[in-house]
Amino acid sequence: MQGELVRWGVIGCAGIAVRQVIPAIQCSKTGTVTAVASRSPVKARQTAAEFGVRKAYDSYEKIVEDPDIDAVYIPLPNHLHREWTIRAAQAGKHVLCEKPIALNSREAQEMVDVCRACGVRLAEAFMYRYHPRYERIREAVKAGEIGEIRTLHGAFSFNNAKDLDNIRYQSEMGGGSIYDVGCYPINAARFLLEQEPIAVTAHAMFSTLHDGVDMSATGLLEFEDGVSLTFECGMWSYGSNELRIVGSEGRIDVPFAYVGKPETLGATILVHDECRELAVPTVDPYVAEIDDFGRSLIANRPQRFDPEESVRNMRVIDACLESARTHTRVSLV
Repeated sequence: MQGELVRWGVIGCAGIAVRQVIPAIQCSKTGTVTAVASRSPVKARQTAAEFGVRKAYDSYEKIVEDPDIDAVYIPLPNHLHREWTIRAAQAGKHVLCEKPIALNSREAQEMVDVCRACGVRLAEAFMYRYHPRYERIREAVKAGEIGEIRTLHGAFSFNNAKDLDNIRYQSEMGGGSIYDVGCYPINAARFLLEQEPIAVTAHAMFSTLHDGVDMSATGLLEFEDGVSLTFECGMWSYGSNELRIVGSEGRIDVPFAYVGKPETLGATILVHDECRELAVPTVDPYVAEIDDFGRSLIANRPQRFDPEESVRNMRVIDACLESARTHTRVSLV
């Protein structure tokens, strides 16, 4: 690294990179964007010019081989996450990879193992969990502020079904609603409960108009002591973006639970009909994500989320997809 800044390369000019992550790196305290790459030379040059980035590459290989890059951000379609994470790691680059980290837990474990063997850091870009409200919510849950936890319900959906060329609707690219948005409530429940589910059941609508991917799904994750997560997700559904944690004495409502403007990222605690807002600072979770990763590199300290956590999350996603396809309850123990 050059001085106290992580020099980032962005592999692919996807919307999430252009709208959120490149601006977040530029606003961070720890990073700078050194290069962007696209298989479209025009898009690479346009993106670099838009953000004042010095280097624009017309291939992913060139950015991975660049000695001036310390870490790469990978917003590529899901089926390319494994390949380019491994290639980046073998070139000595640290990796921040978009969610879901892989197509299955086997791929995820391979990515973790290769990064570890190459001596580089790997993180999955679940930016929502870097916002301080989630740590505050977990503290409230652990402190028993709403009593004993009974259930959680998460919903994340949108309707973009008319865009038939969208990569989310391409089976071989890892399309589908569980991969794209269902992964969020699954991850949030595991984070807040600090345990793994013992079984899952999922039901999905697979659309022949959209290459057979799951366009919407509902699911049940069973945890110990009768605690559960019910979730709904969809890409052909009316929009939703929320999480509710229900206890024996109260509940916590989380609006804009997974994405939203920094000023909207709060939560409400209701106990015995008394309602209060959870006091949290206004923070951009994308910037928080970049700075957590950056500080782990600069100060050589542990990452907030171990990459093995991503493997465990993929095991649950694997089970949800298996359940939806086979119409069976899938045990995880």
